[in-house]
Amino acid sequence: MESPPIPTAPWTPRVTTALAVLAAAAFVYVTAEIMPVGALPAIAADLRVSEGTVGTLLASYALVAAVATVPLVRWTAAWPRRRALLFTLLSLTVSQLISALAPTFAVLALGRVLCSLTHGLMWSVIAPIAVRLVPPSHAARATAAVYVGTGLALVVGNPLTAAMSEVWGWRLAVGAITVAALAVTVAARFTLPAMPLTQSPVATRPGRVRPHRNRGLVTLSVLTLVGVTGHFISYTFIVVIIRDVVGVRGPHLAWLLAAYGIAGLTAMALLARPGDRRPKAAIVGCLSALAFAFVVLAALGFDGRHTLGTLFTGVAAIILWGAAATAMPPLLQSAAMRHCPDDPDGASGLYVAAFQVGIMAGSLGGGLFYQHGGLPVMITASAALILAALSCLVVSRGLFPGRPPTSEK
Repeated sequence: MESPPIPTAPWTPRVTTALAVLAAAAFVYVTAEIMPVGALPAIAADLRVSEGTVGTLLASYALVAAVATVPLVRWTAAWPRRRALLFTLLSLTVSQLISALAPTFAVLALGRVLCSLTHGLMWSVIAPIAVRLVPPSHAARATAAVYVGTGLALVVGNPLTAAMSEVWGWRLAVGAITVAALAVTVAARFTLPAMPLTQSPVATRPGRVRPHRNRGLVTLSVLTLVGVTGHFISYTFIVVIIRDVVGVRGPHLAWLLAAYGIAGLTAMALLARPGDRRPKAAIVGCLSALAFAFVVLAALGFDGRHTLGTLFTGVAAIILWGAAATAMPPLLQSAAMRHCPDDPDGASGLYVAAFQVGIMAGSLGGGLFYQHGGLPVMITASAALILAALSCLVVSRGLFPGRPPTSEK
C-alpha cells in the first residue's frame, strides 16, 4: 500500500530526512556525471586515448540527456514520483557498474549512456518532489536544499574521485560511485513518500499553457542554455585552467577544487531566502560575479606570468566562479517551476533539457577553443556568453513570476 505524501510543514524531522536523501541522490548523480573532469588524465592513460577524447564523455552525456529528458518526463508522467526517482537511481547504479568494468573507451561511453538517459528525468522530478514536501513559500529553499548535493559533489565527490583515480585508478573511483548509488536507491525507497499524482499532469484544462508554449519559461530556458554553455566551455577544462593559468599543481589542485565547491555551498545557503523573495536580483548577482571571474582568469591567461600576486588573484577568481556557478541552478529551476505551477515536472523537464544542451555545447565548444585558440581564448568565450546572458536578463520582463509552484498537484 502506497504511503501518503508528507504533510507540507517546513523542516520537520521527516521532511529534513527526505530532503537529505534527495540531496544525496543529487550528490551521487552529479559526481558520476563530472567524474571524467577530475579523472581525465587517468582514464586517457588507462584506455590509451587522448585527453580530448575523454573530454567528449561530458558532451555525449549531455547530448543524450537533452534528447531523452522531455520524452521520459512525459512517459513517466503518471508514475508516482518516488517510482520515477528510483528508476533513475537504478539506471545510475547499473551504468556505473558497467563503466567500472569497461575494457575499452567505447564500452565506458556506452555505460555512461544508460545513466545519461535518465539524468534529465532525475532532475525533472527531484526538485518538484522537494517542493511538494514544504509549503509554497519555501519552494526555493527546498530546491536549494536538494542542490546542496550538487555542491557536495564539487566539494567532496569530484576531488575525492580525482584523488582516487590518481592514487588507485579511476575504476575504483567509479566502483565507489556504484556502491553509493545503490545505497541512495535503498534509502530513497524507504524514506520518501510514494507521492502518487492526484491528476494527470498532461491533462488539458481551460486557460492552461503547456510548458513549451509558455513564453517566459522558454525565454528563461534559452538564457539558461546560453549561460550554461558559457560556464561549461571553461569548466570542462577547469583542472587545466587551475594548473596552467592559476599555477596550482599537484595535491593543492584538489584542495582548490574543494574550495570551489565550498564556495558554492556557502553561496547557495546565503541566496536560498533571496531566491524566494527576489530571484531576479539573486540571479543577476550570480551572473555578474561569474562574468567577473572569467574576465579575471582570461586576463591572467593572456598575461602568462606566474607570480604570487597572480596566484592569489587566480585562486580568488576560481572560488568566485564556484560560488556563482553553483548557487545559480537552484534559483533558475525554482523560477522555471513558478512559470507552470500546475505542471512543475514539465517545466523542470524543459529547463533541464536546455541545461543539458548547454553542457553539451559548452563541452564541445570548450574543446574546440582549447585546441585551436588556447586557454585565454577559451575563457574569453565563456565571459562573452555569460555577459550576453546577463544583458538579456537585465532588460527582460516577466521571467520571474511571483506565484510559487503549488505543493500538491
